[in-house]
Amino acid sequence: MSDSEKTFYITTPIYYVNDAPHIGHSYTTILSDVLTRFHKLAGEQTFFLTGTDEHGQKVQQAADKAGVSPQEHCDAYSKRFKDAWGELNIGFDKFIRTTDPEHIAYVQDIFRRLWDKGRIYEKEYEGWYSVGEERFFTEKELVDGKDPISGRPVEKIREKNYFFKMSEYQEWLIRYIEDHPDFILPDFRRNEVLGFLRQPLNDLCISRPKSRLAWGITLPFATEYVAYVWVDALFNYQSAVAGKKFPDGSPIWPADYHLLGKDILTTHAVYWTTLLKALDMPQPRHILAHGWWLFDNARMSKTTGNVVAPMAMKDKYGVDAFRYFLIREMVVGQDASFSEEALVQRLNSDLANDVGNGLSRILKLAATGLESRLTPVPSDGEEEAALKKAAGDAVTATLEKVKALKLSFAIEDTLQLIRAVNRYLEVKAPWKLAKEGPAGKDKLNSVLYHSAEALRIGFSLLHPVMPAKMEEALTALGVGVVGSNPVALSPLKWGGYDYAKPLGQGVNLFPRVETEKPAGQKSAGGPGGGPKPAPADPFSLVHLKVARIEEVEDHPNADSLYVLRLKVGEEDRTVCAGLKKHLAKEELRGRNVVMVYNLKPANLRGVESKGMILAAEGEGGKVIPVMPEGAVSGDDIKAADTPFEPKADLTLKEFDKAPLTVQAGIVRYRDRQLNSPKGPVRAQAPDGTAVR
Repeated sequence: MSDSEKTFYITTPIYYVNDAPHIGHSYTTILSDVLTRFHKLAGEQTFFLTGTDEHGQKVQQAADKAGVSPQEHCDAYSKRFKDAWGELNIGFDKFIRTTDPEHIAYVQDIFRRLWDKGRIYEKEYEGWYSVGEERFFTEKELVDGKDPISGRPVEKIREKNYFFKMSEYQEWLIRYIEDHPDFILPDFRRNEVLGFLRQPLNDLCISRPKSRLAWGITLPFATEYVAYVWVDALFNYQSAVAGKKFPDGSPIWPADYHLLGKDILTTHAVYWTTLLKALDMPQPRHILAHGWWLFDNARMSKTTGNVVAPMAMKDKYGVDAFRYFLIREMVVGQDASFSEEALVQRLNSDLANDVGNGLSRILKLAATGLESRLTPVPSDGEEEAALKKAAGDAVTATLEKVKALKLSFAIEDTLQLIRAVNRYLEVKAPWKLAKEGPAGKDKLNSVLYHSAEALRIGFSLLHPVMPAKMEEALTALGVGVVGSNPVALSPLKWGGYDYAKPLGQGVNLFPRVETEKPAGQKSAGGPGGGPKPAPADPFSLVHLKVARIEEVEDHPNADSLYVLRLKVGEEDRTVCAGLKKHLAKEELRGRNVVMVYNLKPANLRGVESKGMILAAEGEGGKVIPVMPEGAVSGDDIKAADTPFEPKADLTLKEFDKAPLTVQAGIVRYRDRQLNSPKGPVRAQAPDGTAVR
């Protein structure tokens, strides 16, 4: 949030024009779009910037290989990104290209100012250069003689270049980060940057000779050189809004959030910040680094061939279902696993069952008994008052969690309201009232009005995530006219809409997705195959139980392992656990823990381990088992609203498809907290910490 709480400026990194948009690009840009729309919903003035990074050696080489000019290459690839964002319903305010004349002039002015201030000097330099990362590495930074980031080969280059005196700002940057604890988010990324800054900070090479690289912005004080692409690119965040103001007259810069992937955190948190300091410019308010999307627990990359194509997912399941899955599934800042099965599960359970079901019920019953018209009535009954309160609570909780960047949990707060509507309909049974004819008309109207009003507020809260589908839903409730924005006509307060227009009919927001059974396999619907339910939720395969640690012994062949003798109900189990350097034996004996009960047995250095103890990394890197408070040995641990169909001999790979994290001290699977019969499972660890 900005200091005034009235404006909001967010940026994505600008994407390199050497590939088609992938899921990483899409997530960053969709997340920025969702945050922007939420801030608009809260009544703020917003500005959302994205674009493409178009200079550098990789672009020049790709253009040469394709037999086109660098500008032609950039034009084609930049259009791919811009078109993709249009298809994903991303409402950016400006799409910047670093080949824009305005940006080039801005960067040249920046270099001139740095030169005039004595912040740049010339020297001959020898180092290991990576074309893939377009940067130099020291000998110590190389991993097995290769680029430590991409693993690509490097070449030794000796040449004269220009350098920015970055090292002079090391102590200032450390103090600034320490004095502004929310400057780099999440906090563990902040700690990573501080760790990086504990080593000597070198000066930054900010030029490339045209004899080696001609495709770039010419330096104003040395025309035989071009700007280093990372310096050129970073200044897009300012060049795009230079001299621009929000409608209320306040300047757009500085940015509230620079949103980026964790792999480019150093360039933003160190290069960018020190350059701004050297120029006496304001720092951005927050640098937010999100995690990676994983496929089979490996980072998606073109090299390994496991990249998910967003346009294919969008075409198969719809834009809004794809947007919803990305925002719902990833805890901001953490890595997340992508699977098509999980996407289908979300679509069927959250969207078809919860979001779409209540609306279709209301529209059908209103058409049958009320000629598709509703009349607002007071919330006099106990159930009606409870539904009204649930709507107010959902608005408060959702917007508070958005401010805290807990979007997955914000969505869950909104879904709780929508589920409350479905429960209310079950209790009130309006289909029975519809059969009473005129005698039941007033009661039917009251039930459907209260249901529609709660859904209207819920749909408005979900609009930033699924704008097209929620506009369709609100229009079905009679909100808005053709060409208007129904959200603007749907205030986030009870009784905020008069329902003067008739309701729509025949709207099916999210049809269920059915998958085919293997040939010859029977389904519940009859012999010969046919449709089957969507794949099981990955966590439904996991069986967690409470176990009591009876004895702790050193592992005979592994210095880091304990051998734990457990009592699980009446059963004895042996489990090997890597807790030796974190906890003394007496801290573990007699303690209740949570174990993965159905994990396939494994031989660990000569000892058979039957299960795994769940633990989280707390403050100072100490690993501590999670706490099933009040539970007793043998109790089952389950996730709320999750099927329970444990699989025999669960593999670690299968377990990792159901990642657990800590939020507000409680262990959760996605948005659902883990519970024993006595209450939630807790962990002494920061928000977002993985549990395994």
